[in-house]
Amino acid sequence: MEPLMVLIGGTLAGLVAGRTGVRRLRPWPVAVRGGLAAMFTLTGIAHFVGMRQEMIEMVPPALPAPEFLVTATGVLELAGVAGLLWGRSAPWAAGGLGLMMVGMFPANVHWALSRPDLPWGDQLVPRTVMQVIFVGAALSVPAHRVRAARRGRTSGAPAGATSGRAPGLVRQA
Repeated sequence: MEPLMVLIGGTLAGLVAGRTGVRRLRPWPVAVRGGLAAMFTLTGIAHFVGMRQEMIEMVPPALPAPEFLVTATGVLELAGVAGLLWGRSAPWAAGGLGLMMVGMFPANVHWALSRPDLPWGDQLVPRTVMQVIFVGAALSVPAHRVRAARRGRTSGAPAGATSGRAPGLVRQA
């Protein structure tokens, strides 16, 4: 539940900052990128500190080297954060993180179904809903870039921004 709260809180903070004068945060995709970056910073660090053992236990037994997989996905999440923060790589980073979440979803299913202390629906349904929100948020970034390019703009910036600049950076006229 914490990653969802961080995603929502980070995105809302970006939107509010954009509305109160921080021009770089005005476009909604930039605020979503900030929320995703905050969320993946939290979850990426958790691969190494705090929840590492629980994440290792989440890896389905059919997969080899659970410790390595948890380390690799943690590194990829933190690399994705860096990509989200750089405008030109943000759509690629967000798309890659979205695909990675889809690929990691079986670990959530395995974990929910292997908990004898809880009915499977008590964990699987909320995790599935959250995963859909996370993937949707991540994929909204490259989807927005594609739509903007089809309209003749290659950045995520509002109309009037210079093509080729990082999303959210607006040239003053």
